[in-house]
Amino acid sequence: KHRAHNTGLRSAMRTTTKKVINAIEAGDKATAESAYKDSAPVLDAMARKGIIHKNKAARTKSRLNKHVRALA
Repeated sequence: KHRAHNTGLRSAMRTTTKKVINAIEAGDKATAESAYKDSAPVLDAMARKGIIHKNKAARTKSRLNKHVRALA
C-alpha cells in the first residue's frame, strides 16, 4: 500500500520535472519559469516525505534553475 502511494508521488514529481525540461528544450522562458515554480515545491515535498534524498532535490532544483536562467 505504501509502495503504491510512493510510486504515484514519484511519478507526479517526474512529471513536473519533465514539464520544465520540455519548456527549456522548446526555448520558452516564460513557460519554463512557470513550470519551475510549480516543480520546486513538489521536489521539496518529496524530500520532506523521504521519497528522494534532500540533496537530490536540491541538486535537481539547482540544475533546472540554471538552465531556466540561461534561456534568452
